[in-house]
Amino acid sequence: MPATIDAATPVGQLVTESPNRARIFEQYGIDYCCGGKLPLTEACQAKGADPETVAARIAELDAAEPPAEADWTKLSLSELCDHIVEVHHGYLREELPRIGAMTEKVASVHGENHPETIAINNVFKGFVAEIENHAGKEENILFPWIKRIEQGQTAGPFPNDAVGSPIQCMEHEHAEAGEALAKMNELTDGYNPPMHACNTWRVLYDALARLEKDMHIHIHKENNVLFPRTLEAVKT
Repeated sequence: MPATIDAATPVGQLVTESPNRARIFEQYGIDYCCGGKLPLTEACQAKGADPETVAARIAELDAAEPPAEADWTKLSLSELCDHIVEVHHGYLREELPRIGAMTEKVASVHGENHPETIAINNVFKGFVAEIENHAGKEENILFPWIKRIEQGQTAGPFPNDAVGSPIQCMEHEHAEAGEALAKMNELTDGYNPPMHACNTWRVLYDALARLEKDMHIHIHKENNVLFPRTLEAVKT
């Protein structure tokens, strides 16, 4: 068992030390919140999981460096579209259901005494509805259009220089997403949970902070790289 992970440590404490570890426990169905007082060994055995395997996975997660991204500024328009879909849309597809389940749980358990958790849940639901619709329009309409522009093809009945209209729409929706993220940042006091917060609450705020960071990079790649290069391409 990795030296940095003590099998006698309660699973709740392990998540308190690093909220990202909750990902591993969630995969095994280990309750790190209400059942957080159980030592790692007992929590694993209760779910039929091998404690050494779980500990090793936690240690690997702790030690892992973020994967180095390709230099996306040098990618072609088509490659950049695919990169955004794979990296950032893929992140949203994986994380939004997970975060949504936590916003619902925290709001239902703590909303009476902490109405801000209900507000967070409501803002998050609106964000999800908008960003999923937004990503669908990019994947099904705008990005294929950009690829055709790069290949010297036309977009059916629309002249390629008309691509500025959907780009402007996407930028407007980016601004709305940014407003929702800023509101959640405000409601969470900069993603700082109260001292008495349960582990689910703490993991939620950690996940929301990661979401905001990824969305900022995501929007930057589109607004400041992909879209200007596309508009330049239709001029030539």
